[in-house]
Amino acid sequence: MFDIAVIEDPAAAEVSLDPMRASLLAELAEPASATMLAARVGLPRQKVNYHLRALEQHGLIELVEERRKGNVTERVMRATAASYVISPNALAAVRPNPSQSPDRLSARWLLAVAARLVQDVGALITGAERAQKRVATFAVDATVRFASASDRAAFADELAAAITALVGRYHDEKAPGGREHRVVLALHPSVNPTGTEPEEP
Repeated sequence: MFDIAVIEDPAAAEVSLDPMRASLLAELAEPASATMLAARVGLPRQKVNYHLRALEQHGLIELVEERRKGNVTERVMRATAASYVISPNALAAVRPNPSQSPDRLSARWLLAVAARLVQDVGALITGAERAQKRVATFAVDATVRFASASDRAAFADELAAAITALVGRYHDEKAPGGREHRVVLALHPSVNPTGTEPEEP
C-alpha cells in the first residue's frame, strides 16, 4: 500500500468521489471482506460487493487473499493507498492553466500553480512506478508568523530575490544532458483548524 496515490483517470475519479465508495476506501486501509464491510457501513453484502467491484476495476483496491468458507469464497480486499489525490488530468478539458494571467499576488493563480504541481508530480510518480525508480524531488514546509503586513511584504520580496539569485546561479541553458526542474514557491495564510479566521495583519 502506498502512502498516497494520484488518480489521473476520469472514471476512477468519478468512482472515488461517490460518498459510499469513499467510505469503503477509508475502511479498507486495513484488509476486509464484503461481509465485514457490510456490518460496518450498514449495507447489504451484495451492495457492498457492487461498490467493491467498481473500486477494484479502477485500481483503487486490490485483492489480498481469498478465504474458503463452506461453499463460498470470501475475497479480502485492501485499498491500494492510504490516501488519494485527484489530478487535474482527470478534468483535462477544464484544468487550470497557470500560464494564463500570471499574477504572483493572486490566490487563484496560486491555486492554478498548485494544481499543475499535483498534475506534474502525479505524472512523475506514475512513470517512476512503471520504471521502478524514485522521483528526485525536494520540498520545504514551514510556518512563519508576521507582526505586520509590511513585514510579510518584505519577507516575500527577500525570498523572491533569494530564489531568483539561486536560479540564476545554477540554471545552465546549454548543459549537455541537463534536465529542467520546476521551482514552486508559495506563501499563503495558514488555515485555522477551528474554522475561525484570524484577523488579517
